[in-house]
Amino acid sequence: MQHTNHHERVKSVNLINHITPERRRNRPTTSSNIQVTEDYSQNIKMVHEAKKNETSLLVDVCSGDGPEDLYDSPSLGSPRAVTSNTKPSCPSPEHLQDDIGVGSLVEVATDVDQNYYGVVRWIGLIEDIATAGVELEQSVCGLGDGGHKGTRLFSCGAGRALFVPLPLCRRDARFRDTPPPEPLRDERSDQPDCPVVTGVVPPLNSLGELAGKNRGIQGHHNSCYLDATLFAMFTFTSVFDALLYRPPEPEDSPHYSEVQRVLREEVVNPLRRHGYVRADRVMKLRTLLERLSDVPGLTSEEKDPEEFLNGLVAQLLRAEPFLKLSSGQEAYCYQLFVEKDEHITLPSVQQLLEQSFATSGVKLSEVPAAFIIQMPRFGKQYKLYQRVQPSPLLDVTDLIEGLPRQCAVCGSLARWECGACAAGGALDAGALCGACLRLAHAARPDHKATPLSICEEYANILESSPIPRVYMELFAVLCIETSHYVAFVKTGAGHDAPWCFFDSMADRKGERNGYNIPEIVEISELCAWLSEEGRALHAAAPLDRHLPAPAKRLLADAYMCFYRSPDLAMYR
Repeated sequence: MQHTNHHERVKSVNLINHITPERRRNRPTTSSNIQVTEDYSQNIKMVHEAKKNETSLLVDVCSGDGPEDLYDSPSLGSPRAVTSNTKPSCPSPEHLQDDIGVGSLVEVATDVDQNYYGVVRWIGLIEDIATAGVELEQSVCGLGDGGHKGTRLFSCGAGRALFVPLPLCRRDARFRDTPPPEPLRDERSDQPDCPVVTGVVPPLNSLGELAGKNRGIQGHHNSCYLDATLFAMFTFTSVFDALLYRPPEPEDSPHYSEVQRVLREEVVNPLRRHGYVRADRVMKLRTLLERLSDVPGLTSEEKDPEEFLNGLVAQLLRAEPFLKLSSGQEAYCYQLFVEKDEHITLPSVQQLLEQSFATSGVKLSEVPAAFIIQMPRFGKQYKLYQRVQPSPLLDVTDLIEGLPRQCAVCGSLARWECGACAAGGALDAGALCGACLRLAHAARPDHKATPLSICEEYANILESSPIPRVYMELFAVLCIETSHYVAFVKTGAGHDAPWCFFDSMADRKGERNGYNIPEIVEISELCAWLSEEGRALHAAAPLDRHLPAPAKRLLADAYMCFYRSPDLAMYR
């Protein structure tokens, strides 16, 4: 083979021709690539096919009685051997590189210093050769989409399916728990350690020494949506800790305990105890989610936080929905749907939330412990408002069905609500006592009011006392710019607690085989940006490029706001 075009050699459809010599010596045949007969479908002996409800099975293509420790950890099912009448003549289990199974992260080396990385999606026999179907991280010209000679073996994007003899695969060296044999290629030697942490570790209550590089959750391969969400949910608050400790129930997935353990002991606890989570720990969680949920592409593709929440929180952990609506619906986050007011250039989350609830005509049936609100933007580009100011305190009194409310006119206990009176303004404008309702509607005969539900046992007390307001506290904001998610997170309790900025891919060391460096930075000005000073800054800087970089990320790129209720126990 002539080396006239190095690039074309690497991208050749015959990738198997470029396997490095030391990897090729264990090949079970002398063929230079996988050849199949015209009767291909009869020569494929499928050991395992990746299906969403069965992908946990792992494979021993050579022996049915190999040791259990040869399989992926955690083991998500029973290994299954080839039947005796189809067992191939192939190397013994110790020669199968690093015990490759369906779902394993692997690499295939070539003789032109080019490694191909991917996930094993299928293992079976082709022409009595133990073969792995690998979905590559990046497409390669000439490769397929998981089908071969008219037979569908697995599904992936076009140009990403590589079929290769199983012994030519090895574990992806970027995500090994122990250093690879070649010390010079150990890309993690200068990274912080990330041990498994068992037990109960409380959230942090201050930034302390957490700020700096190599702090937080290390990003890898489009993981920023997950990194930023996990950092926001668990680092400085316990509002979501029930996800970490709920005992399994009969209705749970058989893999519930393992998913919960990985989340708790390999991600959240190390983050709280040591301030750092290495990317391979996160990849283990991503791989479990990819196998067990119906959200595809969680190990490699760009995703949004709500897709991750759906896969982890709703499907696998089966958490009780955070929001319960008066309509009977339940949800984990609330998407703002509003019409744009051309006269407003910097709406607050409070304004948008009240407008959205007024438009929908629904209420919350109870005070939520956590309230996750998605901004009125669609996709990664279109934004209804170019800037939105997160509200540091969210007044939800008028959003909760059954809570006592005060009259918008005189301040006494409201007995009626008129949606028409509140139209175009704040929700509390529609709450009226009997006397004020008569005065307000005297000139508005077309307005119709509905009675509010009041606990008469406490009515006399409420008539003579100030009506309590119910607030929720902002503790995190996820932001997105050009498909990359970052997070602003409050580092403690209280209105004046400082904020930090987290980016799981703030820097990078090395190129293709390098790694990302996460970073946490204290943002002392953020409290001011959430106040009237933020509005003054907005007015003084009409163009985004005139804003300080962190302020621009906060005001122009806000995607999701996280609120918590510090007084939830009062209403349970």
